[in-house]
Amino acid sequence: MGYTPEMLELIKRVEKTRPERVERARRGEDFPALTLAGREEVLSKFHPDYKQEGRRAVQVGPSKGEIYPDEFVDLLEAKSRLLVADQELEKLVEYQTDVLVIGGGGAGTSAALLASENGAKVILATKLRHGDANTVMAEGGIQGATQEVDSPYYHYLDVIGGGHFTNTPELVAALTHDAPLVIEWLEKLGMMFDKAPDGRMRVRHGGGTSRKRMHSAGDMTGSEIMRVLRDEVRNRQDLVNVIEFAAAVEIVKDKQGRCAGALFYNMETEEYFVVKAKATVIATGGYGRLHIQGFATTNHYGATADGLVIGYRAGVPLAFMHSTQYHPTGVAFPEQNIGLLITEKVRGLGANLLNIDGEQFVFEREPRDVESSCIIRECLERGKGIITPTGRIGVWLDSPMIEELEGPGTVQRELPAKYIQFKRYDIDISKVPMLVYPTLHYQNGGLQIDDRTATTVPGLFVAGESSGGVHGENRLMGNSLLDITVFGRRAGRTAAEYVQGLESEPEALTMEHVRQYHEELQQAGIDTDRVSPLVLPNYTREEIMEKQLTTHYQGGLR
Repeated sequence: MGYTPEMLELIKRVEKTRPERVERARRGEDFPALTLAGREEVLSKFHPDYKQEGRRAVQVGPSKGEIYPDEFVDLLEAKSRLLVADQELEKLVEYQTDVLVIGGGGAGTSAALLASENGAKVILATKLRHGDANTVMAEGGIQGATQEVDSPYYHYLDVIGGGHFTNTPELVAALTHDAPLVIEWLEKLGMMFDKAPDGRMRVRHGGGTSRKRMHSAGDMTGSEIMRVLRDEVRNRQDLVNVIEFAAAVEIVKDKQGRCAGALFYNMETEEYFVVKAKATVIATGGYGRLHIQGFATTNHYGATADGLVIGYRAGVPLAFMHSTQYHPTGVAFPEQNIGLLITEKVRGLGANLLNIDGEQFVFEREPRDVESSCIIRECLERGKGIITPTGRIGVWLDSPMIEELEGPGTVQRELPAKYIQFKRYDIDISKVPMLVYPTLHYQNGGLQIDDRTATTVPGLFVAGESSGGVHGENRLMGNSLLDITVFGRRAGRTAAEYVQGLESEPEALTMEHVRQYHEELQQAGIDTDRVSPLVLPNYTREEIMEKQLTTHYQGGLR
């Protein structure tokens, strides 16, 4: 299918300005970055987080009164999928273990590995297949201060600045301190990092970084990380038991108020069961599939905030859930790829963002929220976006510029996955630019933790995108794959230590906290038939659902 003749005509404007832009780049002359005041202005006017509509105060739970997106509040202000009498819970116990890890992405798998290394028996339960997570979809790289000109000190400053000085400092310190250790750990596990001929790691800039510290494996870095982590778990089947297609629907406590495992829904048999555990790690990822404010998303199918809902009902406060990250460069054409992530590595390699006239309008390595806001401004206020045949809007990302700067074949070598994905639709991104627009990418907030991943509920730990605080109100590229491995490892280690220090094992299982949550809903005057967690998104259109219900009802009459 490829670009339409009208779009190809517009690309000629990009080609006309390219020689001058390439020459400026070779001279090291970057497009002017925004001042701090300029960043604040464009964010306040154009970033979706700053809109008043589409968000409201939550009326129940430990973070009552805080303002979150409507789509997320709907889940918090919903009833449990199943409320089990205390005397029945023990009958539902099918598994017992030292450490239960909920979630089979990078954070959960890292936690399972470190818990097992520290002497704990582990069950890793995930609602899809092991590895079906945002981790495998992460492309561009993982940050870590491994070079002589860099240090965790500079990395710390970049993270704090990128988060607009709102981050939780002790979490940033943990992230940046452990980063070089994680890079070394992953390589020892067998990860194939991009390297120069002399064996040194290849590192590049990301948006908001003062040093080149982005380590990568082509544009499939997350998939490569998940490969080695999953393989390592498979090699430890005597210590780590993996249960797939098991969706966690509630945390279970004991009479002392400690976390004692979780209640699960078997998605194959449609039965409920309990995993009884001395310590539990929530690592269920983010909420991209809620499609906040109607945005397309880069997230995988299971990113429906399940861990946040059950952790919140258990009594863990939330942090930074008002803040959502919209990646600047999601695919705007072709239609089949809408929302698909175009890694920041493309801009790190030198590609410019351009408007309909082929003009660069933003420094390509601004922090992600600023970059996204500038693209939205260019399209909506200045009217300089490119309209697709289906009425979508976007700006050009000039990937052929990479070939001019780095030499022929660079795009195919450095961005093999993206090259193939576009080639399927007769678009050669080494020769023509990509059309992009911001897409919902990351949940900046999550459940509140300390730097050891512990929560306010004894025995309950959280790692990865399910936690909030480390990124503040904006995450820099490469810090998500770092987050999941740093805090996944810390969660596994801390959970194992907690188990070893227990004086008594969990007894007398209860869901009293869920009953109390239901009472709070009633007291707040919330009368709803909504249930949560969502488990899986529903993309069935309303008119189709009506027909399905009618058919089902008529079938019942027969």
